[in-house]
This record gives sequence, C-alpha cells and structure tokens, in this order.
Amino acid sequence: MIPIRQYNPEDTQALWEVFFLTVRNINRAHYSQQQVEAWAPDDWDMKKWHETMSRIKPYIAEINGQVAGYADLQDSGLIDHFFCHHECQGQGVGRALMEHVKQQAQRRGISRLYSEVSITARPFYERMGFKVVREQQVEMRGQFLTNFVMEQYL
Repeated sequence: MIPIRQYNPEDTQALWEVFFLTVRNINRAHYSQQQVEAWAPDDWDMKKWHETMSRIKPYIAEINGQVAGYADLQDSGLIDHFFCHHECQGQGVGRALMEHVKQQAQRRGISRLYSEVSITARPFYERMGFKVVREQQVEMRGQFLTNFVMEQYL
C-alpha cells in the first residue's frame, strides 16, 4: 500500500522536482522539447510555486519516505495537478492517488471530477474511468500544447 498524506510547506521543493522531472522526462514522448520547456521552465519562480502548492493543498504519495507523486482536488471537482515521479511510473502511485482523490470527493460531496489532461496522461485517466469531453489547444509561454478536458461522474 502506498501511503498518502496531506501537503506540508516543506514539500514544496520535492513537488517541484516531481513536476519538472516528469514533464521533462515522461511528457516529452508526446510534446516537443520547446513545449516541455515552456510547460516546465528552468527559471520557475519558487515563491510562486510555493504559493500555488499552498493554495491547492495536494495529497502526497510516498514510497520509502520519498515523494513519489502528488494530486489535488478542488471544491469544484477540478484536479488541477496530478503528477507521478518519472522514476515511479508503473508502481501504482497514480492509481493510489486517484483512489484517494475519489474517496475525498465522495467524502466532500463532490459528484463530478474533471481535469485538463495531457496526451501522455490520457490513457491513465481513461483506465480510471474518465471520458474525454473535448480536445483543446492551450498556450503556455508562447507554445501551444494539445490536451483534453476529461471528466468522471462518481
């Protein structure tokens, strides 16, 4: 079983590393180098990242005491961030996080989950029961990236 806990401010750097390394190593299978660099830039403002993490309050998955992934759940049902460490892919981290998110949604009376999902993450979301609502192009620091709005009713 993969333990999942609440975010602590001390997690900020580890969550940045999960995000950055996952986008740069995993998502480059479906996006160009320029696109992944726009998505996860080298010069990100860590104060802004800390503010974002403090606002979204993600759940943290750990393997052997190390951050292996994180995901959030907003009151609207939005899953804004959902990332598994690039070295922990295929170890059940994503499934554990998604099950936790769904349990929290039910506990909080949220009946619809939705997210903007990368090309890379789409098959995972589909395995978790999500359906594509629409494909879209999003602009990020001058680059256009394809992603999918996906949803699931609980």
